[in-house]
Amino acid sequence: MNRKISSLFFAFLFVFISSLATAQHDSEGEKSAEKVEHKEDGNKFNATKMIMEHIGDSNEWHLWTTKDDNGEEHHVSIPLPVIIKDNEGWHTFLSSSIAHGHEHDGYTLEEGQVVSTKGIQKATLFSIISGKQKSNEVFFDMSITKNAASMFLSVIFMGIIFIGMARNYKKSQLPKGAGKLLEPVIVFIRDEVAIPNIGSVKYKRYMPYLLTAFFFIWFNNLFGLIPFFPGGSNLTGNIAITAVLAIITLLITLFSANKDYWKHIFMPPVPILLYPIMVPIEIIGVFTKPFALMMRLFANITAGHIMILAIISLIFIFKSPLLGFASVPLALFVSVLELLVAALQAYIFTVLSALFIGIAVAEHEHEHAHAHHEEHAN
Repeated sequence: MNRKISSLFFAFLFVFISSLATAQHDSEGEKSAEKVEHKEDGNKFNATKMIMEHIGDSNEWHLWTTKDDNGEEHHVSIPLPVIIKDNEGWHTFLSSSIAHGHEHDGYTLEEGQVVSTKGIQKATLFSIISGKQKSNEVFFDMSITKNAASMFLSVIFMGIIFIGMARNYKKSQLPKGAGKLLEPVIVFIRDEVAIPNIGSVKYKRYMPYLLTAFFFIWFNNLFGLIPFFPGGSNLTGNIAITAVLAIITLLITLFSANKDYWKHIFMPPVPILLYPIMVPIEIIGVFTKPFALMMRLFANITAGHIMILAIISLIFIFKSPLLGFASVPLALFVSVLELLVAALQAYIFTVLSALFIGIAVAEHEHEHAHAHHEEHAN
C-alpha cells in the first residue's frame, strides 16, 4: 500500500511540475518573436514522449542519439527483423530499411512502430474477434520487437546458467560457479513457497514451473533496470507478457484441480438459497485471481520505470543542472529500491501461483480424515 501511495505521489508530482514548466515556457514564448518561438518548441524536451517510448515496445533497439554541428540528430539503433503478412503476401526485412522516414514494401517506421503507407491498419486481436476489420483491410505484424528480443536473450541467459548447473550436479553434488549463488534461492522456493502452499506430496510436480516463473520474472526485472544494451527493455512491464504468465498459472490450476475444488465452486458450503449468488461469485473468483497476478506485476514494474525517468526528466524540464543535485540521488535511491522490488515481485508472483495451485489440488476430505485418525490415535 505504501508503494502504491508513493507511486501516485510521484506521478502527481511529475504532472504538476510538468504543467508548471509548460506554463512557464508558454509565457516566455509570448514575449519572443514567432520564429524564435517555433525554434524553441522544436527543441523543447518532451518528458512524456521519452517515458512512453521507454516503457513501450519498439521494432528497433535504440542505443543512443547524437547531434552534429548543424544540430541534426543521429540515432544509433540495433535493427530487428520485421515480419508482416498482408493481402499481398509476406514481407520480411530489417527495421533499418524503414527507419528515419524510409519506406519499404509500403511500410515505414514511426516512433519505433511499424505503420503502413498504403492506408491499412495493423490487426489487433479485438478487431479480428469483433469483426470490425476484415483480413484484407489489415496487416498482421509478427515482427521480433525489442521485448521479444529481450525475452530471447533472457531465455538464452537462463539456459546457459541452469544447464551449466545441471552438468555440474551430475559430476558432483557440490555447487559450483553460479550454483553457489542460486542454490539457496532454489531451496528457498522449494521449502518456503512450494511445500507450504502445495504440500510435501505434490509439490515436485509444480517445481519446474514455479522456478521458471520466478527466475524469468526476476532476471527480466533486473535486465529492465540496466540503462544500456542488452538491458533497458520493459518486458515484465508489458501487460501482454504478464497476461501470458497469469494465463499459464490459470491453466495449470484448472487442469490440476480435483473434485473438492470444483465442488467448492459449484456447491459452496452455504445454504442452497444462496447458490444463485455464491456460485457466480466463485466462478468470477477463478478468473480474478490470475487477473490480479497480471495487473500487480505489470503495474509495479511500470510504476518503477516511470518514477525513475520522471525524476531524471526534471533536470531537462527546468534546464537547470542544479536540480541534478536533488534528482540524481533521488533517482539512484529509487533505482536501488527497484533492485529489491525486482526480487519481491518475482517472489509474490511465485507465492500466489503456488497458493492458487495448492488450493486446487488440496484434498480436504483426506486431510480431515487423516487429522481425525491422528487425534484418535493420540
